Amino acid sequence: MEPESLPTEVILTHPSQSLGKIQLDWHPQPGNYLDLEGNTYAVIERRHRYQLKCGRYHLQKIDLYVQSAQRTVERTLINGRWVIGDATCRYNAQSELIRCAVNPDGPCQQCRYYEAKV
Repeated sequence: MEPESLPTEVILTHPSQSLGKIQLDWHPQPGNYLDLEGNTYAVIERRHRYQLKCGRYHLQKIDLYVQSAQRTVERTLINGRWVIGDATCRYNAQSELIRCAVNPDGPCQQCRYYEAKV
């Protein structure tokens, strides 16, 4: 069985503009990357749009709010989700969107602010 194709509008957050409408066969979550027309975007927010049909709500489309990004190779798997950077560092934000407060652009390798978690 093939996954259902979802009508999706991709919207750039800054400057706010639509990048187009596409069909997706997966459910992108905030923190995932999306490649569109040769550019890479990080998913910031996902909104569902429903339509009332025959007394029931049906998913009509999904709006993905994205920002331009470069794929990061520094990721750590924590509790089944990927976070950016070295999760053993005290300053790691444990987020899919931001690495840490003291060195948000990275890289984590040989960072002068690294402190192991206690």
